[in-house]
Amino acid sequence: MVAKTPTRTQVGIIGAGPAGLVLGELLADAGIDNVILESRDRQYVESRVRAGVLEQATVELLDKHGLSANVHAHGLVHDGVYLQFHGERHHIDMRRLTGGRTITVYGQQELVRDLIAHRLQTGKELLFEAEAVSLSGMQWGGDPVIKFRHGGVERRLACRVIAGCDGFHGVSRRSIPAQDITTFSREFPYAWLGILAEVAPSSNELVYSFHESGFALLSMRSPSVSRLYLQVPPGEEIADWPDERIWSELEVRLATPGWNLERGPVIEKSITPMRSFVAEPLRHGSLFLAGDSGHIVPPTGAKGLNLAIADVKVLAEALAAWFSSGDESGLDAYSPTCLKRIWNAQNFSTTMTSLMHLDPAADPFSLRIQRALQRFTVENLNAMSALADNYVGPPFDSPLQEGGKR
Repeated sequence: MVAKTPTRTQVGIIGAGPAGLVLGELLADAGIDNVILESRDRQYVESRVRAGVLEQATVELLDKHGLSANVHAHGLVHDGVYLQFHGERHHIDMRRLTGGRTITVYGQQELVRDLIAHRLQTGKELLFEAEAVSLSGMQWGGDPVIKFRHGGVERRLACRVIAGCDGFHGVSRRSIPAQDITTFSREFPYAWLGILAEVAPSSNELVYSFHESGFALLSMRSPSVSRLYLQVPPGEEIADWPDERIWSELEVRLATPGWNLERGPVIEKSITPMRSFVAEPLRHGSLFLAGDSGHIVPPTGAKGLNLAIADVKVLAEALAAWFSSGDESGLDAYSPTCLKRIWNAQNFSTTMTSLMHLDPAADPFSLRIQRALQRFTVENLNAMSALADNYVGPPFDSPLQEGGKR
């Protein structure tokens, strides 16, 4: 028997990434009916390799809603990170500097698999290969409708609210009239070449390394899988980077006395441009943007996934108040509340990016200033505390809703 395609719900969610999937669970736990539409097939969604650092607040939210069993079973809890400058490696003890807060390394694709499995097991609506093509009736108090293609047929989903969790290239933000939205963006003069390798990590914690040849990052996804990155010029072709060249460059940029980089089979390669993007406001009538549809941060600060989860927590609580009592104050506050946190994360991510990357256009004076800032960051207690505090992120219920000192 073929399942009937839903035609009406309270909240229509576009996109089955972390933002959409977590929002769906939070709303369901509040008794709010919702349907998630995802343009790609399940295999594609579950195999996308993305971020891998969860702030403690993200893990605590997953705990609260019964979504973290695999995070605790397979995630790697880290007390700190290493910053490396000119061959010298320095440990930033985040647990000590932040009063006990930590991060957990757990691949985004693993979290997405967990969330999809949970949603399907509990019988909640999730349609794959359901591409949203247009939105209408988005004025507040109107009758929002998502038109989407599913099974070769154009269909309609009527709802009270639309949550646009469909990423930078999705239909949600593009459906807002240009005069009603302002965007801010910055393109960085470098990209990240990332690899996934079947080899145990060569460090117990992440290593961010500045080198005269460019930035490198040693990360991991499990005790047997490493994730590593190299700064490369924008527009670089993956074909120009055979495995041997990648490993050799990683060894050079990550080298410290007495330390060795373990090699293993490379199972994935990709090149990602570095950019920042913010849309304001994150609300247009009955449409609310969350996650990458409303903002992109450089990956250096490990904020993208965590910002998306912070967005949907605020949105879910606002929707719960509105559906239960008609209180619109949370919905009115959604955009300014989230943007405060987003801009603080942009500030931190941009600062980390500038600190750790080699600007190809930098003159000798600028390089000396960068070197002085690098030394200050690892030698000054206040600077280390600020970095640690930003990196682990604030509790989601922090009064400041931001990533700076509290």
